[in-house]
Amino acid sequence: MTHELAASYKARKEAFVSNLSGSSLTEINLVTLVASAAVLLWTALQKRQSLFTPYTPIALAADFLLNVCAILFATTLYSSAPLVLSIFLITPAILLFTLTSSPLTSNPTSKSRTNGSTTTPSKSKPKDQPSNANDAPLLPVRPFLTHYRGSMMIVTCLSILSVDFRIFPRRFAKVETWGTSLMDLGVGSFVFSAGLVSARALLKSSSSSTRSSFTIRFVASIRHSIPLLVLGLIRLWSVKGLDYAEHVTEYGVHWNFFFTLALLPPFVEIADFLAAIPRRVFGPSAYDILAVLLSIAYEILLNIPELDLLRYILISPRGPDWLSKNREGVFSFIGYLALFLAGRGTGADVVKFSFKAPNLTSIDATRLERRLVLRTLAIRAAVYTALFILSTTYYGFNLNVSRRIANSPYVTWVAAFNNAQLFLFALVEAVGPTFSYADSDSVRFATSRILRVFNSNGLVIFLLANLLTGLVNLTVNTLDISPLGAMGVLMVYAAAVTGVALGFDYTGIKIKI
Repeated sequence: MTHELAASYKARKEAFVSNLSGSSLTEINLVTLVASAAVLLWTALQKRQSLFTPYTPIALAADFLLNVCAILFATTLYSSAPLVLSIFLITPAILLFTLTSSPLTSNPTSKSRTNGSTTTPSKSKPKDQPSNANDAPLLPVRPFLTHYRGSMMIVTCLSILSVDFRIFPRRFAKVETWGTSLMDLGVGSFVFSAGLVSARALLKSSSSSTRSSFTIRFVASIRHSIPLLVLGLIRLWSVKGLDYAEHVTEYGVHWNFFFTLALLPPFVEIADFLAAIPRRVFGPSAYDILAVLLSIAYEILLNIPELDLLRYILISPRGPDWLSKNREGVFSFIGYLALFLAGRGTGADVVKFSFKAPNLTSIDATRLERRLVLRTLAIRAAVYTALFILSTTYYGFNLNVSRRIANSPYVTWVAAFNNAQLFLFALVEAVGPTFSYADSDSVRFATSRILRVFNSNGLVIFLLANLLTGLVNLTVNTLDISPLGAMGVLMVYAAAVTGVALGFDYTGIKIKI
């Protein structure tokens, strides 16, 4: 490709993802509903047929089709009718639940571990053995959390490449300034889910009698940020060095999402320090209060006429100083920090096994615990939805959503959506196989292996997806390829990313960045 053709193609690529206005919230919700519908069918097949235990090649194929391909189809082939795809998934699930009964061998405590087809008897306690809630792990692995994070990682990894093909509707790509889209939701959900899982480490340190000082934790958070900072620098170098197409108004000239992730740990430690006293009064909700207050304060700053900050971020000349060149990335960080804190508040509420009742079997304690979690998530989703409506309606503050500046409506929208998604996945878990959080074998029986492996090495898989996306864009004319060719490339890409994730799981590799 000559220099002139390469420059023309780069300009076309940049125009392809620029000046977009997004889609409606209803359409976004219908597209994302496919993920929980797919998990519902997976759950029905596992509960009624034990299809995924042992994990045979047929089980792997079914798992891949349900939890990876269904999401890919929802954003491409079925993008105009995602509800139809959800109906195709939900209908057989309902039939399985209502017209069939669980086989005698489907008791998770009598099944093998799911790592391969070789069976190893479970050593879990009998289901009818009385158990005090103290017997259950303090921080159990909850299948619905694994399914939620795994699905979120899959849709993120698929979308960052699909967006470069015409088969991926432009209304799903990131909007220019004002509006909502699937990919706008995805980047915020990534940060929210990171906050959600961070609650596990927070709860562990809080329960320790020798919790380290703020200074030690702050220095450790900076060390944790260094690998992400390096990844951001590598991405910056590769984009500039390879003359890769880029959308400058997304984060700025030099900024990228890895820099945002790198800044989060130290600022979260500061927020955790500030939330210490409120947490004693409000519990985990202290993080939500801090998140809402932070987003409101940011919104006020954006709209103070004397500061003219909103105008500066959106339409001021780009440069010559570094801040002007990267103002979107710098200022949107405030909104992403609020989202991380909102996720941490949710995680602190739902990660820990908190139900205490003597003379209950561990399974009964799990059922009661799940009801508490469902109620908590429903309340959280309702509160954030109310805040979103208040901030965006004519009779409220009449603000518009903007992922570009990560303003208050964006924060409340993403927080409301993710709490609602968690509620849906928890509801699916409730109708699935009977199990106890105290029994790791039965928990694995109720968990999709593909979603689990995407969850286990999420950030590494996300990095791999970025590298493969760059490789595809450098070798394939994504703008002019036929729809059939585009689907072929995307299927191979999806299989490759999934294969690497499964390879990590098979070898026991777990990389923390």
